[in-house]
Formats: sequence, C-alpha cells, structure tokens
Amino acid sequence: MGIKEIDFTAHAKEKLKRLMGLGVTKEKVLEIIRNPEKIVYGRYGRRIAQGLLTGELVLRIVYEENEKILVITVYPCRRERYK
Repeated sequence: MGIKEIDFTAHAKEKLKRLMGLGVTKEKVLEIIRNPEKIVYGRYGRRIAQGLLTGELVLRIVYEENEKILVITVYPCRRERYK
C-alpha cells in the first residue's frame, strides 16, 4: 500500500504556527503520523498519533483517515500524562 496524501485543516495549520516555538513543524507532524510511538482511537472514529517532542513533552495529532489523511489538530502535552 502506498503512502496516503496528508492534508491539514485550517485549524491545524493555525496550531502549527502557534506551536512553532516548541519545535512543532509540519515535518515533525508528518514524521509522527508515519511512525507513531503510539496510536489510540478518539471520538468520531478519529485516530490520535503520539510521538516524542522533547524529553518531557509528546506531540499528539488528531486525524481522520479515509482515502487520504486529514489532520484535525495537534497539541503538545506532558509525557507522563499519556504513558
């Protein structure tokens, strides 16, 4: 199976701009979606991919997957909260 196209909602793009100071980039989001530390399932059939951001923080990416992947939002949180 080939790599799916990945799009971002306007909200996700805005979050990327606001989180740039923490090292959250589009490339980091793509890396975590393609190789997540963990995936859990959220509301409405959405998936949440998680990957390391810093020693203390993980980046969680909420997305929908159909013919393509649509990133809904991204947010950093403390690693110990989502072990």
